Amino acid sequence: MGLKSYSLKSIILFIAILAGIALNHSRAYAAQTKTMVVAGGCFWCVESDFERVRGVIKAVSGFTGGHTENPTYKQVKTGRTGHFEAVQITYDPAKISYESLLKLFIMSIDPTDGGGQFCDRGDSYRTAIFVSNPREKAIAEETIRYAKRSLRRSIRTQILPAARFYVAGPPHQNYYRGTKRVLTRFGIRKQSEAYQAYRKACGRDKRVQRLWGANAPFITH
Repeated sequence: MGLKSYSLKSIILFIAILAGIALNHSRAYAAQTKTMVVAGGCFWCVESDFERVRGVIKAVSGFTGGHTENPTYKQVKTGRTGHFEAVQITYDPAKISYESLLKLFIMSIDPTDGGGQFCDRGDSYRTAIFVSNPREKAIAEETIRYAKRSLRRSIRTQILPAARFYVAGPPHQNYYRGTKRVLTRFGIRKQSEAYQAYRKACGRDKRVQRLWGANAPFITH
């Protein structure tokens, strides 16, 4: 009986040690990653673009910058919540820097448009960089100056203080590669097909290529 009790205690101790190691590893991993939030019009498109970037761990579609708590997609689209469609990007700074990500971002949008992006009009589709500290603000300001020098036009992308980020509902996550069949203005399509049809019809890539030429990062030239 004593031996069995000892063995059970040993097993429990072993499991506890493993759990502790896993927890410490998880905390260390989290400490090594960083997040940033940007608004670039349709969040499906921004999510799709940045999930291709080496060093990006994940991109999540959501809303930020407004005054309505726990907003829905329909509420945000009305333009009355103050929220932007935005994407929270988690990345490994050992593989890609904040500066590089912001440069990719600014060259993947039309920063000269203050009324929305491409075919999507209204306040919720405006562009912005949300900053959490003075360093991020300084880098964002330099990114805006870079865009102004490159395009020789007034830049309408805003730099705003980071605010609470609300994750959009499951139907909006990874929409660009979704397999669910949905009813769209293009008929019944798989989400991935509907996304490609929407992106092409909206003129996003054409406009970005016209602005940035060969520097446009997410377009196959």
